[in-house]
Amino acid sequence: MKNNIALITGASRGIGAATAKLLAQQDLHIVVNYHKNNKAAQSVVQDIIKHGGSAQTIQADISQEADIIKLFKEIDNINGNLTMLVNNAGILFQQSSIENLSAERISQVMNTNVIGYILCCKEAVKRMAIKHGGKGGAIVNVSSAASRLGAPGEYIDYAASKGAIDTLTIGLSLEVADQNIRVNGVRPGYIYTEMHADGGEANRVERVSENIPMKRGGHPEEVAQAIIWLLSDKASYVTGSHIDLAGGK
Repeated sequence: MKNNIALITGASRGIGAATAKLLAQQDLHIVVNYHKNNKAAQSVVQDIIKHGGSAQTIQADISQEADIIKLFKEIDNINGNLTMLVNNAGILFQQSSIENLSAERISQVMNTNVIGYILCCKEAVKRMAIKHGGKGGAIVNVSSAASRLGAPGEYIDYAASKGAIDTLTIGLSLEVADQNIRVNGVRPGYIYTEMHADGGEANRVERVSENIPMKRGGHPEEVAQAIIWLLSDKASYVTGSHIDLAGGK
């Protein structure tokens, strides 16, 4: 019997890890993609297996096309059909105004957050589309409230990359709607993840909490629940949509 396979990129921590663990409660084989932290990725898999689920890790740098092709070829060797993709892997760098942004930094952000997402969608559609012999499927792109707010003085390069993902979600949803593939997005706001430390301010959520209408940051599991709903048959008539998870911000 073949499994239905769900790929989650950047699933060794944060929203990706929370999504992998919750999604594994369904009858799915979870592919936990990671870039560098094999130990953290293995911990996610072990947690899934401990609770009766099925999962494995596959290493790939989503900013590299060759790695993405290798990732999907490894998935092809699993006994099953790829029916779900969560594009979650993303990077940001030290908080900065535009005067201090370099072309190298901007390119790195775009390579992972935009080109990587598009190429993962490409490979997933090649396997999900009815015209290619697939069963259809669902894709969720993890964007950010920064695509609406702009992240001035902090990460406008990151915000711009997420704006591109919102557009990708809309366009791709229309392109593959007749292939039984749904494409949606989530836009998390200030979520308690390790990503803020990458930007140089580990306690950023606490600093901005008073400016959030709900007066608190969000948790990865709260975003994961929305992702899982969008992937599920309960959202069977939803495509090209975005769910904002930003406490009213």
